[in-house]
Amino acid sequence: MRKRVVLALLTVTSLMLIQAGRAAAEDATEDGAETQVLDKIKIIGNPANIDNLPGAAQVIAKEEIRQQSYDDVSRVLRKVPGVNIRSEFGFGLFPSISLRGVDTTRSAKVTIMEDGILMAPAPYSAPAAYYVPTVGRMSGLEILKGSSQIKFGPHITGGVINYLSTPIPTKETVYLKSLMGSFGELRTHAYAGNTFDTKIGRVGILIEGYNRKNDGFKTIDLTPDFRDGNDTGFSKQDTMLKLSWEPDTAVYQRLEFKYGRNELDANETYLGLSEADFNADPFRRYAASRFDNITTEQENNYLRYALSPTDDLDIITTLYWTDFKRNWYKLKDLRNVNGNTVGLSAALAGAQNGEGLACLKGAFACTLRVRANNRAYEARGVESALYYRFGSEIRHELAVGVRYHEDQIRRFQWDDDYIQAANGTISDLNPGTPGDAGDRLQQTDAWAIYVQDTIEAGAWTITPGIRYEMLDQISEEPKGSLQAVSGISGRDGKNSFDMTAGGLGIAYEFNEAWTGFGGVHRGFSPPSPRGTRAGLDPETSTAYEAGARYSNARQALAAEAVAFYTDFKDLIVVDNIGGAGSGNDENFGEVVAYGLEFALQYDPGIAKGWSLRNPWFMNLTYTNAEQQNDAQSTDPESIFSFGKKGNKVPYIPEIQLSLGTGVESERWGAFISGNYVGATYTSANNVNNQVNGNGDPDARFGKTDSYFVTDVAGFYRVTPRVKLFGGVQNLFDKEYVVSRQPHGPRPGMPLFSYAGIEFSM
Repeated sequence: MRKRVVLALLTVTSLMLIQAGRAAAEDATEDGAETQVLDKIKIIGNPANIDNLPGAAQVIAKEEIRQQSYDDVSRVLRKVPGVNIRSEFGFGLFPSISLRGVDTTRSAKVTIMEDGILMAPAPYSAPAAYYVPTVGRMSGLEILKGSSQIKFGPHITGGVINYLSTPIPTKETVYLKSLMGSFGELRTHAYAGNTFDTKIGRVGILIEGYNRKNDGFKTIDLTPDFRDGNDTGFSKQDTMLKLSWEPDTAVYQRLEFKYGRNELDANETYLGLSEADFNADPFRRYAASRFDNITTEQENNYLRYALSPTDDLDIITTLYWTDFKRNWYKLKDLRNVNGNTVGLSAALAGAQNGEGLACLKGAFACTLRVRANNRAYEARGVESALYYRFGSEIRHELAVGVRYHEDQIRRFQWDDDYIQAANGTISDLNPGTPGDAGDRLQQTDAWAIYVQDTIEAGAWTITPGIRYEMLDQISEEPKGSLQAVSGISGRDGKNSFDMTAGGLGIAYEFNEAWTGFGGVHRGFSPPSPRGTRAGLDPETSTAYEAGARYSNARQALAAEAVAFYTDFKDLIVVDNIGGAGSGNDENFGEVVAYGLEFALQYDPGIAKGWSLRNPWFMNLTYTNAEQQNDAQSTDPESIFSFGKKGNKVPYIPEIQLSLGTGVESERWGAFISGNYVGATYTSANNVNNQVNGNGDPDARFGKTDSYFVTDVAGFYRVTPRVKLFGGVQNLFDKEYVVSRQPHGPRPGMPLFSYAGIEFSM
């Protein structure tokens, strides 16, 4: 019934808008329509649009990504105020990102997109997943915060990040970048494309490849039967094909198809180190982690049709589908340690008189239980958005969108037992039975509809909007397993619920240089199907922000200052990441996050007419994210257990600072930037030592370090088409703890140097 109502509303709205558009305007000119439609595919479009947005937003151009050869989105996003990032592996393979104080776990509270398409493997059923688009191949990033994001969901308590892949070029284009660096780094990025005028219209093509290989910066302890301790790296490959067709018709139309594939093979582990061993050598890995490896495969596709019947009407419809498979084969826990089972975090913190730690080092007889975390994800959907512009003295752009989306995750896991002798050798292997360590399905079907009106009246821009989603969820697993694992039996495995979000943003242009803005926004974030099966409510938030922007006529000086306040209700957190807990969602309670964001850019070279450019930037974020109630959970395996009212939210630093400068001419350039991140608590009970809420040893509890990391880069242009470049990341080789999850302290990347060549035409 609900689906029929939504379809009827969409049909009636579409017909009304099309009829109104035909009556209001002449046929669109092709060039103007093309630019307008391509901007609508993005969430911000032309960076100049930011000046009139009623909320905080940033666009990171490809030049900023390429300037220091970043392939870690964590380093790129450090330049954006209000972004919180928890790193784990040093290379940014699986960043945990949040905006403005929401829980960082696996970027689950941020709507991650690529070219406007949802990119989490199962954004409704399992948003906390081990995939993020490769930032090194991107042409830009768009980050949207605050009260102007109701067009995008399903997770709109934390904001939106849209990766912009390489667009199909309008003329013949060839690009090649290749570099070598520390730890056996080899990286190649290449693409070629063109748009042709043919008898059937304009046809475009783009072919792109991105490959990266690295041996890793950690070393695994050797044993008599294991001698390959230096192989802790990874390899990944991205390929992409884009095709476009713009028919030679009076009405502008564009059809675009994209196929993308990503493969990753990484010898990464959940296992960290004991505190003493981290202090002695943070880049060590214990012998027990030598079997750990993750492989992933992802395919993403879309078919997008854009139509501009008139100057004032655009209709964009997209059919998309993605598939993602991964198997992280990694150490789960320790069995038969002098007759007992010991968790990894407990072993690192010295549990059982250090016998567990000795087992990890290969100096104690025990059983290593290694779990194959084998999972398959699917996501499918179709969405249509209509943009209708009308009015003269008061101009409106009415945006109406509808999306049908379905996704699922199939978990099919097993455990293998490796029998370890007292000298660390493996004497026997007892393979497990596939499915015995987890065999369950989570599935979500979701309808979403939004209406947003951007009203321009003189110096005012007012943007009200509302979003409504309807979810049907299913959670299935073998009979009997629920009682044994999660204690949520007695439910039929199906649930349906609705979510509503809305907002009002206002911007006022005082003059050509100054703009003030503010707004209020209600957001939501749905629980997983297993969470709703357990009776969880959707997370909701009420967010307020107010700020001002300045930009002078020559674009030499730009500044933005924003104050924000967000009240989260029924904050959804994962019961545990990496420990022996159930891994279920839970409603943590109420959290309030407030703070200030400040961004400044200045180029005296532009301001004073120098022959050289001399860009400077500084971004500062202050965030205070506090728990407003005692934690409901008493599960000692959860870092969100035993929290007290007034405590800080884990992994949200109070102060973050990014600043840098550079000198650039047509032939050469040099740049330096630094990033400061404050210390954080790693658990809701805000303890300084490695003890959980039950008083038991646990290496996930404690604090992370504050740190300041410096990156430098430079280039020399041999010819207009050929450029030599190089640089160093973490110039002063700073050693620091970035995370205590999943198991124990983990280091940031050490000094990394690189050099390469870039060709473009």
